[in-house]
Amino acid sequence: MPNSSSATTSREERTRLTVISLALTVGALLMAVKFYAYHLTGSSAILSDALESIINVVASAFALGSVILAQKPPDASHPYGHGKIEYFSAGFEGALIVIAAVGIFVTGVSHILEPRELPCLESGLLLLAGAAVVNLLLGALLLKHGRKTGSLTLIADGKHILTDVYTSAAVLPGLLLVRYTGLLWLDGAVACLVGLNILISGGGLVRQSFAALMDASEPRLLDRISAVLDGHRKELWIDVHQLRAWRSGSLIHIDLHLILPRDLSLEEAHREAKDLEELLQEHFSGRASILVHMDPCVDTDCPVCLKRLCALRSRASTGPSAWERERLVRSGVEAEGRSASGQGSGKPIGPLGENQQGADQDKTTGEPSGDPQKRPPSEDASGKKRPPVAE
Repeated sequence: MPNSSSATTSREERTRLTVISLALTVGALLMAVKFYAYHLTGSSAILSDALESIINVVASAFALGSVILAQKPPDASHPYGHGKIEYFSAGFEGALIVIAAVGIFVTGVSHILEPRELPCLESGLLLLAGAAVVNLLLGALLLKHGRKTGSLTLIADGKHILTDVYTSAAVLPGLLLVRYTGLLWLDGAVACLVGLNILISGGGLVRQSFAALMDASEPRLLDRISAVLDGHRKELWIDVHQLRAWRSGSLIHIDLHLILPRDLSLEEAHREAKDLEELLQEHFSGRASILVHMDPCVDTDCPVCLKRLCALRSRASTGPSAWERERLVRSGVEAEGRSASGQGSGKPIGPLGENQQGADQDKTTGEPSGDPQKRPPSEDASGKKRPPVAE
């Protein structure tokens, strides 16, 4: 499995490099085409489209550098890898889009106030339409591979290029209206509308980048992890809490607390933790780093424990609780409270065994037993309650 995961990761890295290099090359060619169309027509709407193409090229160059850096393995100075550089790239690209929008507004307003003649408009429209078709295919390709490889940089670049397509889609009908109505001020009005759309797109990229840099919670990712754990839950896996997950480029970091029977040996507990790690590694095709903190069970965990024959049980089982995100992300204190309330989804598994329900009483007198082996695990030899297990 490690060799397969490594091969998959290497293949995805090559795919990201190939796609982003293609985007940079095609973007440079389309930028030249659009500026030529502006040279022919003098249209502010076409200029707005050409200005955005400059941003496409600069952003693709920055994205290429970030993808190369993100592929570097973890080292002493960056033990969690270099994947977060992709979020800087996406934020940088979003900021450039906002700057381009401001420039487009300035040009559009000036053309509304002082309309200008648009020579060679037909030729400019044909060039713009051809560039839009190429951009549409390129943007779709970037989004496809970005989502497949989990690269925010490719997704951001793909959305940016599709924004360029939307720009062209708005400019083309606007200039056709100018061509057939003679209302030259429409050229500037279309440019301002395009600028507004670009501004919204750039702001969204900046927000998404900041959220990733701040390790904001991803409910969909946590739901996905919870579903995997719930679908492969083992009898010894009593409960899970403090589930957390965050992304670093295409790598997903996961940590959680796994409650296991307290009578397991260290070797047995470690084996259960490794099984859980391998389960998540396989699900995420080797692009995950998992840290499992093992907690020993306490009496309040008995209601949700699935183990039928357990010498440690002090309370009847109410059946398993669904391992949904809301349950698995709770803190240790919340987990203890919910277990104590006996929240389960099913009926009691069965009555306690004789050695369980009367473990703290002498069978003949009903008084606390002097035999340490008959005392519940929560008491020591003197009959005093043990302090709770620290989280």
